[in-house]
Amino acid sequence: MQQIVVRVPASTSNLGPGFDCLGVALRLYNEMALSRSPKAGSRHGEKNHLPIVRHAASLFFKTVRLRPFAFSCSIAGEIPRSRGLGSSASVRVGVLRGLNELTGKPLDRLSIFRLGARLEGHPDNVAPAVFGGFTVVRGEEVQRFDVSPRLAFVLLIPDFEISTAAARKILPTKISRIAAVENSANACAITAAFAAEKYEQLQGRFADQLHQPYRVKLIPFLPRVVAAAEKAGALGAFLSGSGSSICAVTLHYREKIASTMKRALRPARAISASTIITAADNRGAQIRHSSFVVRH
Repeated sequence: MQQIVVRVPASTSNLGPGFDCLGVALRLYNEMALSRSPKAGSRHGEKNHLPIVRHAASLFFKTVRLRPFAFSCSIAGEIPRSRGLGSSASVRVGVLRGLNELTGKPLDRLSIFRLGARLEGHPDNVAPAVFGGFTVVRGEEVQRFDVSPRLAFVLLIPDFEISTAAARKILPTKISRIAAVENSANACAITAAFAAEKYEQLQGRFADQLHQPYRVKLIPFLPRVVAAAEKAGALGAFLSGSGSSICAVTLHYREKIASTMKRALRPARAISASTIITAADNRGAQIRHSSFVVRH
């Protein structure tokens, strides 16, 4: 019996103004172990992920025109669920990449990305999960750039989940032209800074008028935490995906920024949070292990 272990990175998306098109893979990982099995299903308590696994498998088999087979899937890792760090995207990508390996690699990475984006409903987490680095998505096309390890990502992860569907539901159907122009300018500046590795030029470019002002209803401490991070020396900070995590980007003062962000939560006494300091992952989803197990 062949077993495939796939490691998929977390991701932070939107980066403020780059709604549904910008993302960065992070050095936090989920690992999916897949193997053909006479009994389909998941193990080790992955019941919450079972619908995601099944939908991903169904689309994969339909796309490659292969008869579905039963397989087991166990999930272990570090990516917290429903915190805006690409947990669901990592599971979808892991299943697609694992099944692709088990069936002789009928799909290339771009095809896996496209299937993952269809399943996820938006591509901004799937692209970095598949390709690693900093990614820019336009439709079904992706551009990616390596990210230097000197750039740090400081994550404040509150102790509550936010549904992506709920976070999208509160967004307006229209915004002003002035707001649209500001967002476009900032998203372009972020892209240029990452592409050129001139990270100092990220300063002040994470401002957003498209989604963050409205999601403050769900995360009322967001402006306070962002301001605290920037005052402590961050190049900028933003809501990671649809939240609840907040991400600060910095070249210096990593520990100071982390502690300052956490202190900024104190007025919200009912809320606790953890912090993680990490860097970008430039590899994306990887096959960590492939072996044949003999069952007696």
